[in-house]
Amino acid sequence: MVRTYGVAPDRDEVDTAVAGESEQSALLGGDAPVQKKRDGHATLSSSVGNLANTIIGSGMLTFPLAMASAGIIPGMITCLFSGSVAAFGLYLLSHAAARAPHRQASFFAVAKMTFPRAAVFFDAAIAIKCFGVSISYLIIIKGLMPGVVKSLYHDLSSNNPPEWALSGRNWITLFMLILIPLCFLRNLHSLRHTSYIGLFAVAYLVLIVIVCYFRPLSGMPEKGEIAWVHFTPSFISTFPVQVFAFTCAQNLFPIFNELSSNTQGRMDIVVGSSIGAATLTYEVIAVFGYLTFGNKVGANIIAMYPSTSLFIAVGQLAIVILVLFSYPLQVHPCRNCLDKVFHGGNVPKTDTEVEELDEAHGSSDMSPMKHSLLTAGIIASSFTIAYFVDDLQMVLSFVGSTGSTTISFILPGLFYWKLTHNDPTANKVLTRASAALAAYGAFIFIFCLSFNIYQVVKPHASG
Repeated sequence: MVRTYGVAPDRDEVDTAVAGESEQSALLGGDAPVQKKRDGHATLSSSVGNLANTIIGSGMLTFPLAMASAGIIPGMITCLFSGSVAAFGLYLLSHAAARAPHRQASFFAVAKMTFPRAAVFFDAAIAIKCFGVSISYLIIIKGLMPGVVKSLYHDLSSNNPPEWALSGRNWITLFMLILIPLCFLRNLHSLRHTSYIGLFAVAYLVLIVIVCYFRPLSGMPEKGEIAWVHFTPSFISTFPVQVFAFTCAQNLFPIFNELSSNTQGRMDIVVGSSIGAATLTYEVIAVFGYLTFGNKVGANIIAMYPSTSLFIAVGQLAIVILVLFSYPLQVHPCRNCLDKVFHGGNVPKTDTEVEELDEAHGSSDMSPMKHSLLTAGIIASSFTIAYFVDDLQMVLSFVGSTGSTTISFILPGLFYWKLTHNDPTANKVLTRASAALAAYGAFIFIFCLSFNIYQVVKPHASG
């Protein structure tokens, strides 16, 4: 039996069909095997860990600066607001995922049910966004590791570090030996242990900002002014940092597919726990970082502390570990989206093929050959760019203002609105709220993109 990809059968109808096929085989004397619906194997804890690790990334380093641009009270409110809006978008996506083919939810599958002509373009946008973020992670590693080596040698050895250890390019080359096997894993559940390590790195950074507030280290810069409310022009450029720091929608569908007993209640726990943990982390880092340095805080909070301290050096190494294990979490959705783009979504499979491939590899959307080629292409391309390029800030700001806004706000709102606006049994308040979320995303998209263009044009105009 061939199932048309992108058409969402009702779950009760699937159960009835399976039972009907079994009864028909018995009546006709056939011995065809009964097809069973696949179930996920991921636990709640691994799903929360993977989604939280997707959310919490290098963006947390800039939250103290974002708070300094508005003051303590507005900074805390905007962080909470951004987290709430992101959680609402994930909530809408989880509802849309439940209407997709069983355990085959994806942006493409939902788009085929809502806006089929634009489905491939949606996946292309997601792939570009994830690819850009993966490059930024490698560049962060390349920039931090030489400083970590210097700090460790300063505290633990009287000798100077070898010349090769002060090259960021050498370090990302070495780290690829760790990343390549992780990137070839076919499901997110396999990355649960690396996600736990990454979350430990986040906890260590939280410990640094708290300890250094109560017990400042020698060599720290002088504290600047602190205000409860103090909006500055830089608030316009720092607010999008808070918005994009909660982006994780690209991995919601894989987590939904892999979570055992993926009911709406269990998905709400995953979303609520992940966003809640991220919001609490960002708030603590922002408040204590801002209280420590005041309006003199920099864009990278970990760089504000003296690197001669072993305590800080370990923290910088923890950030490297965080982005290191976040890299595969970007390759996974990038690979899946590129598969849909290259094949135009025409990936029909029989139920038997889906079941066998899922049991063997944890994914039913691509063959082992396609999986290997796409993964190798993503890794080779991102590594090559990160090896030769040191600054992708402006490029990634465009990727973030477009791709992150699209998958976090615009698509969740449009998907839910399209699926429910003609349904008389649907919650009309949620339907209107989903339309408002899409409109909000479109506004942020246009505003941030225009601001980025202005930032590029401004220096040339003044020159």
